[in-house]
Amino acid sequence: MAADGGPGLWARYKLRLKRRRLLLRSIQSRRQLTPVADRTDQIQPGQILAFTTLRNEAQRLPYFLAHYRRLGVGHFLIVANDSDDGSVDMLTDQPDVSLWRTDASYKASRFGVDWMTWLQFRYGHDAWCLSVDADELLIYPHWATRDLCALTARLDQTGACALGAMMLDLFPKGVLGQQTYHPEQDPTEVLNWFDAAPYRVCRQVPMQNLWLQGGPRDRVFFPNRPEQAPTLNKLPLVKWNRRYAYANSTHSMLPSKMNLQWDGPKAVSGDDRLSGVLLHTKFLPGILERSRDEKGRREHFGQPDQFDAYYDGVSAAPNLWSEHALRYRDWLQLVELGLISTGGWD
Repeated sequence: MAADGGPGLWARYKLRLKRRRLLLRSIQSRRQLTPVADRTDQIQPGQILAFTTLRNEAQRLPYFLAHYRRLGVGHFLIVANDSDDGSVDMLTDQPDVSLWRTDASYKASRFGVDWMTWLQFRYGHDAWCLSVDADELLIYPHWATRDLCALTARLDQTGACALGAMMLDLFPKGVLGQQTYHPEQDPTEVLNWFDAAPYRVCRQVPMQNLWLQGGPRDRVFFPNRPEQAPTLNKLPLVKWNRRYAYANSTHSMLPSKMNLQWDGPKAVSGDDRLSGVLLHTKFLPGILERSRDEKGRREHFGQPDQFDAYYDGVSAAPNLWSEHALRYRDWLQLVELGLISTGGWD
């Protein structure tokens, strides 16, 4: 460890080699992608680009696309992995979507990160790039009246090259799987509760990346194994450079200095820099069947055997609600709770 708290010389050298290996494997992964609808020639300078890897998300896609179009995304670059629910046909018909498909292993591609890194390397250099899953809806201060162009202009003005965001798990009141949802519906009408606290955060070495945990999955599924609970911190919006690479989903990045762009929610870390929240809509109806399917596919964790109990727990249709849960209202509520910060952007 260096005197300033950062990694030492040898650690920095190893991280530089790791970043180069990640970039190389992502470039090699392009051979796994088959273009279905390549409209990248329509990308205009200054557009916000959205990158997504998905599998069988026909249920979520209509609202997902509408939400991010409303925020001002100019072009979507999407990889459909082993999808057979109509997602590919739906996306092929979208004029602002470039689509690739692959049946290669999601796990072997670093859970889709290799594919995304290649597309970011090829098309995202010097652009603001949004990397989100289909079950993540980004919100931030004034999001309903200030689009992503306004947000990124504010980030540029303050010298920030990334927006930190907490993944906030939303859940229904009642056992999972009994709700109803139609594809164009706002998911927060069905999943309208969340845990305001407790959350915990620390930094890891040598990458200096955050490790934020807590929320209903931690509370219900990992009470005796808190170290295995999901990581909730992300850097979903980045002024991209082809030298960058996500190291662990969008939870951490290389070069490691990017991980210092955010210290976590103000309520936990005291960081008042402009930040957002990814409303996590994982628990929409269909989650029970999906959990059974993903347990069998064994594609979502590096050591899937350790998470069989988690999948079994979700498949058993638990009630994630507790008397301490809060009903989701809006971004102002999250600012009051210290889960989003305005950074003086009033």
